[in-house]
Amino acid sequence: MNKLRHGLARLSIRWKMTFWAAALMCILFLAYNAIQYIVINNWMFGRTESAALKSAEEIRSYFEIEKVTEESVGSIGPFIDSLNSSNQMIRILNRGGNPVLTVSDRLPEDWIAPQRADSTVSYTAWHGDDHLLVIRRPVDSASFEGTIEIVNNLESSDKLSKMLMAVMLAGFLVAFLLSGLGGIFLSRKLLGPIRELTVTMNNIKRKGLQERVAVPNGKDELGNLANVFNELMNQLEQAFHNQQQFVADASHELRTPISIIEGHISLLHRWGKNNPDILEESLQVSVQELGRLKGIVNELLELTRAEALRSDGEVCATPVIEAVNYAVRNFELLHPEFTFQCELESAEGAVVNFKHHHLEQVLLIVLDNAVKYSMEHKEISVSAAIEGGSIRIAVRDRGIGIPEEDLPHVFQRFYRADKSRSREQGGTGLGLAIAERLMRGHGGAITIASKPGEGTTVTLNIPVLAH
Repeated sequence: MNKLRHGLARLSIRWKMTFWAAALMCILFLAYNAIQYIVINNWMFGRTESAALKSAEEIRSYFEIEKVTEESVGSIGPFIDSLNSSNQMIRILNRGGNPVLTVSDRLPEDWIAPQRADSTVSYTAWHGDDHLLVIRRPVDSASFEGTIEIVNNLESSDKLSKMLMAVMLAGFLVAFLLSGLGGIFLSRKLLGPIRELTVTMNNIKRKGLQERVAVPNGKDELGNLANVFNELMNQLEQAFHNQQQFVADASHELRTPISIIEGHISLLHRWGKNNPDILEESLQVSVQELGRLKGIVNELLELTRAEALRSDGEVCATPVIEAVNYAVRNFELLHPEFTFQCELESAEGAVVNFKHHHLEQVLLIVLDNAVKYSMEHKEISVSAAIEGGSIRIAVRDRGIGIPEEDLPHVFQRFYRADKSRSREQGGTGLGLAIAERLMRGHGGAITIASKPGEGTTVTLNIPVLAH
């Protein structure tokens, strides 16, 4: 059994399906045929036994009606012969168990020894290869006391049983063959998409992430598997592309301040140590670039934390208007040349499930961009309103705007549009990426609408916890 189990474990799924399909069909067919064989055999035996018992009862009744005596038993031979059937013997035994009349059709008398019976008995016996049914029925009439003995050769029934067994065995072999072929067909049909999936995986290993599985017709489990695999590969390819882009962008952003610092240190090493002007300038530039480098590293850490943000089930009830007012007041102090218009009355009392410092961080990023890219029109409006089960916070500036082709990319790390995110305004290109991931981690969403030269509107939609 262990060898069979280990052998099956080494088979492919295709041959396992074929084996188990054939085994199941064979077991079902064997069970059905066995039941059918037993039922038919019992039915044929019951028919033969019933016929013999009926004949014995008719003979007993005839003895009572005709008042047959032991001396006149020989006269009822024609009647007994009319009741006898092929391969059957009928004997009339007297009180002592001795035969007084025997009628037989091709069944020798010595196959079964005569025996007196006090009650009706029925049993089977064997004489060599011949299967016999023996019926004994006592007769106790006013004129005769003895036993009716009927012996029936079950040769015809046995032949029919053997023929039935042969037919069933032939049917079993045919069923085994057909179930095996059916298992092979079904395994090919069902495992085709899996084979395609395996081939595609091998192609991905050799050629790259651009390979996809051909989705079979229909919406069965295998079709869903192919769709899920293709979607997973799309996400993986996009993530791999984003990772490559991130590494390239991060390397570029970090290389610039490092190169500048390296250049000034080399300058100092060569001849700037004794030149106060060169020393002062190099130190100032180095400190400035180190600050920029530190800002990039800090924002990369913030971005990593934002991407790893998951809901832990903790409810953080944060009043929205309080957070907005706090952020706006800070910017009014930092940028007194700007005018901030707030319309927050319709959202008074709104509470969201958002960590307070994360919501302030998102608002600071959005307001900082609004200030940074507003050149001539130094007016920024902030509004909040309840819409359905969410609060909508909109920050609108009248700055340079974002070109339409750049809008889909503004949430990518280090992305800079030519006009809206140029290096002259400062920044690392990570702010909106951090804001988008913080919003997504808290179940919210951030959208941007903009037209070049007319300004930009950033909208935050957050599910309301209470109002």
